[in-house]
Amino acid sequence: MTYSRYAIYYTPGPGPLSDFAATWLGWDIETGTPRAQPDLPGLPLAIDKITQTPRKYGFHATIKPPFRLAPGRTGDELLRDARALVASQGRVTLDGLSLSQLGRFLALTVTGETEALNTLAATMVRDLDHFRAPATQDELTRRRAARLSPRQDALLLDWGYPYVFEEFRFHMTLSGKLSEDVMPAVRDRLRIALDPLLQGPVTIGTLSLVGERPDKLFEIIEHLPLSPAKQGVGG
Repeated sequence: MTYSRYAIYYTPGPGPLSDFAATWLGWDIETGTPRAQPDLPGLPLAIDKITQTPRKYGFHATIKPPFRLAPGRTGDELLRDARALVASQGRVTLDGLSLSQLGRFLALTVTGETEALNTLAATMVRDLDHFRAPATQDELTRRRAARLSPRQDALLLDWGYPYVFEEFRFHMTLSGKLSEDVMPAVRDRLRIALDPLLQGPVTIGTLSLVGERPDKLFEIIEHLPLSPAKQGVGG
């Protein structure tokens, strides 16, 4: 498979949460296959409309944002270096996840402290950056449409993405932008489905190298285990 972009994601292992999320989004990033979306009563908008924007990315949290390979670099080299880098980093245990409204979209966010998690993400961004091609002018223009702060714009120029390092916030997106009139009902319906699946701490034991396929959908290339001999507490 030829990939136009690569990224490092956190993708939960098999289980009720990842299964629900893949079905909710209509795309299984683990298998690289579509899922039939559920017919959930009480939604004020068709589920395919709610999930249209995040569907192509699958259920994940971005650790190193999607990037094109730099000239002269190969996917095999990236995989080799990513394996080694991730294996040198410790697992991170979080207090848990909760459903949150971030601006106009819904996502799972971390409860508790995130210092170890933020450090892990920063390491991936920094130490794999030699594989990233510089952002094009079109990419810069598209990102700047979000009215970035001066610091975010500087991060965009230096690292190809405005929400890294101190601007990073771990989140697992579950909707596109929702209007104020539909947001409460979607949030309440999702909370009913998710609350039983979000009990207790979460250990991040692997990261995933993912690729964007020619059809613009993302799939997992390989799971990358973090070191079990090291442990960071993120919450």
